[in-house]
Amino acid sequence: MKSKTDEELIHLIVHNHRPALEELYDRYVKLIYSFSLKITKGDTEKTKEIVQQVFLRLWTTKRTYNPSQGRFANWLLTITRNIAIDLSRKEQKHKRTVQLEVDEWRQMQDQQTEDVLQQVSKNLLKQEIQEAKRHLSAPQQRLIDLLYWECYSLSEIAEIEQTPLGTIKSRLHQTLKKLRNYFVQETGGVRHGK
Repeated sequence: MKSKTDEELIHLIVHNHRPALEELYDRYVKLIYSFSLKITKGDTEKTKEIVQQVFLRLWTTKRTYNPSQGRFANWLLTITRNIAIDLSRKEQKHKRTVQLEVDEWRQMQDQQTEDVLQQVSKNLLKQEIQEAKRHLSAPQQRLIDLLYWECYSLSEIAEIEQTPLGTIKSRLHQTLKKLRNYFVQETGGVRHGK
């Protein structure tokens, strides 16, 4: 198995050849683990779950790696990132559900302490931000998510996207300009809560 290329191993995995999966695991588990550890900001339990999901997906998927679309390691890291995002979304959904229940209880306990006008303003701002993001292209939305919500640096984003740093910087400039123009047009430049 050690003499086989990554592409050959993936082809064998599609045909349920377990030693091929074991070989890929040996080759890439450290890379996947360290990448996942960074994504989870050091949470080893989440990292282990991501690693397990990556190799489970390799075993169960019938899609194969296409070498004309880039290096195998990058393809594997993309799968890892997607799994991490999926797990994060599930976790966030669960947290939101629990938080909604907690929030409802708190509101029943002490409705007088909430500033209704401030809450309405925050909700409007959240809605405006979501609406503004809908006017961005998919790469622009992804850039905003990676930069502001996932906390990646521009150079890390350039590496993840396999795009020159200058292109990422230019995309960010255009994205922020587009968002600024949207807010000026939609709100007259007025920010809620200010």
